[in-house]
Amino acid sequence: MKTLLRNFLKSESGAITVDWVVLTAAIIGLGLAAVASVHNSTNGLSERVGNAVAISTLGPPSE
Repeated sequence: MKTLLRNFLKSESGAITVDWVVLTAAIIGLGLAAVASVHNSTNGLSERVGNAVAISTLGPPSE
């Protein structure tokens, strides 16, 4: 039993796993922040494009 506990305390694989989890969480957080920023910036643009399309007419002008 002492040998198992000693081996567990010596093992660094758990620390490496925690590092990877933290790095992955940071990357996901940065990605979500980037998507939110782009989404907020394009909302107004898509609304203006929609309004321009709504008032435009298709086909030749009527006489």
